[in-house]
Amino acid sequence: MDEELIEKAQRGDRNAFGLLVERHYDFVHSVAWRWSGNVSDAEDITQTVCVKLANTIRTFRGASRFRTWLYALTLNTARDHQRRQARERRNAAGFFADPTSTAAYDNHDQVEALWEAVRQLPDKQGDAVLLVYGEGLSHSAAADVMGCSEATVSWHVHEARKRLKILLGREMV
Repeated sequence: MDEELIEKAQRGDRNAFGLLVERHYDFVHSVAWRWSGNVSDAEDITQTVCVKLANTIRTFRGASRFRTWLYALTLNTARDHQRRQARERRNAAGFFADPTSTAAYDNHDQVEALWEAVRQLPDKQGDAVLLVYGEGLSHSAAADVMGCSEATVSWHVHEARKRLKILLGREMV
């Protein structure tokens, strides 16, 4: 049954693709949950796998069983998710890092609170913080994206730090 759905999905049949996802959704979710140990992360990973599947279904050649191929796709997505979360934690910790302090954000709730506060910043400040600390761009690269000078990005980051210290309170800084 999978073979027929795969062939149709590869030709662009959305209904076949939907049925294929429906058939394997629980499998992907359970693998993601076992790997991440967190329901929310498992849901994010599963949704990402579904999007990746839509973009890569045409590359499936049948050299292995579909479920084996899907398992590999799920594990790679879970690993990417974990790396992205670790990078976000490091970037968030680096945002407030005081060179004399070794305090870091290891708490997921603190990281979420930080990004929620960033979303409350004026647009340009929030963009600068997201690009520099969320995406890891240099101030120069962020300036290219934002269409301004590197000094302007630095100023936006500086102002964002001041506002975030107020928004988050001194205990998180």
